[in-house]
Amino acid sequence: MFPANFISVERISVANPAASKKRVLEEVAGLLASASDELTQGNVFDKLLERERLGSTGLGHGIALPHARVAGVTEARGAFVQLQSGADFDALDQQPVDLVFGLLVPEEATEEHLQLLAKLATLFSDEAFCQRLRKARDSASLLQEFILQEPMPISASG
Repeated sequence: MFPANFISVERISVANPAASKKRVLEEVAGLLASASDELTQGNVFDKLLERERLGSTGLGHGIALPHARVAGVTEARGAFVQLQSGADFDALDQQPVDLVFGLLVPEEATEEHLQLLAKLATLFSDEAFCQRLRKARDSASLLQEFILQEPMPISASG
């Protein structure tokens, strides 16, 4: 199960027009930063980019999981971006990415970070789930897909 308030309607972007890896990371950073008054889009973007420089978080099959550990974050937070068209993300299979799940965890949350990444990777390895995400037309529908796939104690906002 994902943590409480892990993802919300406010941290989901549908049919996002971002078309480059940098722009996608900026969009994800903005959504993740909205989860906390202590975060800024620039700070989150820098952390995501720092992690991305270690190696692409593009998993293949149109999926990317950019993630970072950030000082000041007290609970894991996720954000999801469904792209209008694919963006080059230097994915393992060299295919464009159109589904992006961003993850922030507390700086000291190494084990939690790894467990959440593994859970997300497993979730996104389900092709039927990914197709439903691609077909969804609003944030509420996308959130519902996550809830149906992985029950979690979340709220419609927060």
